[in-house]
Amino acid sequence: MLVTSKLYHRCKTHKTQTMATRGRIGLELSDGSILSVYHHWDAYTSWLGRILQTHYNTQEKVSDLIDGGDMSVCWTDKVWGEDRKDGQKYGPEYYSARGEDCPPRLDRDQDEFFSDGEEFSYIFRNGNWFAYDMHQFEDLVAPEPIEIPEGVLAC
Repeated sequence: MLVTSKLYHRCKTHKTQTMATRGRIGLELSDGSILSVYHHWDAYTSWLGRILQTHYNTQEKVSDLIDGGDMSVCWTDKVWGEDRKDGQKYGPEYYSARGEDCPPRLDRDQDEFFSDGEEFSYIFRNGNWFAYDMHQFEDLVAPEPIEIPEGVLAC
């Protein structure tokens, strides 16, 4: 289902009107704060949730993913239309690769993490991924925990 709306990315140098299924990927820290990044495309659990469980399933891998900052997508064989030059067959397509300054965001708690307006949110906590449908286009509906489908995706 495509939903048309004005969606503005938080990045300092990247302001566009576009359509996507937007997500936020977060890593819960020991004090309960959450370090996170914006993810632009296909944030549904059937794709992004399974990619995160398949390829970003340790604290170290999640930290490395988030360290790159906001991204278009976390699993692709291209970087802004060019073949990857980082030695990986697949990986993230960061906005920083095209010169934008979009560092990770630190929220003091889960409520603040949920406040940015993405359609789906993911938190890596205690070695596991937790997914939430943010009900972005429904008034007064709280974030709903949802299951990530089983199965490896995009080996």
